[in-house]
Amino acid sequence: MAQLLSVRTFSFLLPVVILMIGSGEVSAAGGHQLPLYPESPFEGTAFSWISNSMLMVWLAAIIIILFCRVATKKMALVPTGFQNFAEWLVESLYDFFGNILGEHLVKRTFWFFGATFMLILLVNYLGLIPGVGTMGTTDAHGHFKGLLRGGNADLNMTAAMSITFFLLWLYWSFTEIGVKNFFAHIFAPQGTFTGFMKVCMIVMFFLVGILEIVSIFIRPVALSFRLFGNIYGGEQTLEGLMALVPQYFAFLPALPFYFMELLVGLVQALVFTLLCAVFLKLMCSHSEEH
Repeated sequence: MAQLLSVRTFSFLLPVVILMIGSGEVSAAGGHQLPLYPESPFEGTAFSWISNSMLMVWLAAIIIILFCRVATKKMALVPTGFQNFAEWLVESLYDFFGNILGEHLVKRTFWFFGATFMLILLVNYLGLIPGVGTMGTTDAHGHFKGLLRGGNADLNMTAAMSITFFLLWLYWSFTEIGVKNFFAHIFAPQGTFTGFMKVCMIVMFFLVGILEIVSIFIRPVALSFRLFGNIYGGEQTLEGLMALVPQYFAFLPALPFYFMELLVGLVQALVFTLLCAVFLKLMCSHSEEH
């Protein structure tokens, strides 16, 4: 019982300590607002193409690679320690997406859904570390330029993941059900009709198919802005709240929202990958029935 209480106390105090550390940096930065667009901390150099959000995504990718390397360094038939945690994580994600996609599809696509979930989650949580968005330099005109920026608070990042999924979705759909069945799924009448009713259904489902095509192209846009908007808005809220009160108490108004952002980071990672899995399942479900 004492050990359980100590764990719960630590899990509660950790965000408090993080906010206390970060609140001074926000006040020192003048309570600035997070720019809508990423900036390069290396402007004027040969590395000016590297943005502050790219650094965060690269850091998250390195952490995931190191995590996999450490977990598989000394493989054992009876996993213990870090290997046990890694296997639990991967198996839990595999079963979760397997319940949505089915046994066949999850074998083909888990590499994407599992990696995307872990990347989004880690990038979201790295964006909550003190100094991210508040540590940087101010030029002669008073413009603040952050050294680091939350990766998913950059629309370029969320759009890249959405477009990547859209291209993979087309590939998986075509290879699973074929080009003919792909367009039949969108335009062909569902059911058996004869005579005049058949003509009406053909016209109606053709019009519905056009709307479906529009919705298919809207999906990557919606996925991009949903993830970007939630993460960017959350970071703006935290910075704005911490700038309302004096430096040493700046963490107090933001504390409840910090706990909420921890939950939002997990929920948004789930929502993005879950919607992608559902979109794929809806298109490829006929192949499993066959």
